Amino acid sequence: MHMRKLPPSWLGLCSLVFYAAPYPCAAATLNAVSRSDLCVTEGSLEAAPDRKLSVKVPKLRAYVNQSSAQTAEIRFTYLGATTNEARLGSGESRRQVGLKLRAEDACNLVYVMWRIEPQSRLVVSVKRNPGQHSSADCGNRGYQNLKPRYSAPIPTLAPGQSHRLRATMQGDELTAAIDDRPVWQGALGPPAVGLDGPAGVRSDNAQLLFELAVDAIPRSAGAAPACRSGPQESE
Repeated sequence: MHMRKLPPSWLGLCSLVFYAAPYPCAAATLNAVSRSDLCVTEGSLEAAPDRKLSVKVPKLRAYVNQSSAQTAEIRFTYLGATTNEARLGSGESRRQVGLKLRAEDACNLVYVMWRIEPQSRLVVSVKRNPGQHSSADCGNRGYQNLKPRYSAPIPTLAPGQSHRLRATMQGDELTAAIDDRPVWQGALGPPAVGLDGPAGVRSDNAQLLFELAVDAIPRSAGAAPACRSGPQESE
């Protein structure tokens, strides 16, 4: 029987697959995140059928308001462009959806973004501004796009399509997969050293139905940490 050749670090990713993959991997558990466990720092979320969340606003920024480990997955249906659009801090117009990891604050975190328009591509970047912690401190400075050791083409998104984007971090290594197929693997390097924070989600100018899942570390008894929301927390 002909076997497909797997990317070099697939075995490390296999142990973290949530859904049944087309390869013989052991399944692990990711926990769906409820709306009450998401802290929205910019934009808004609406409840949708089947416990999904709906995004209709040009900008969404949110993080899981509890400790989370090193894997996050967004399962989403892309519904097209938002009615109104907002430019990025750089002035660029972009449509995208993705994950945040080690989101220490608005100035220091890791992004795994599926860029939809103007060009379909998967970009991993680190926003790093040592000593700065709010949007007033860093604005849109400190971004660095990382070069993968392995990459693969990604689908071109059309309205109505559904996909899963998963990001897994193991020490300095990050693997991103779309529908259980690795599309980006590489080292985060010095920019990500020392970052520590929860996972989250980000979208720009895209209408979505989605569910976020993480391999959460159970929170100790007691109230959840206060949600750090407001303009100073939006990256």
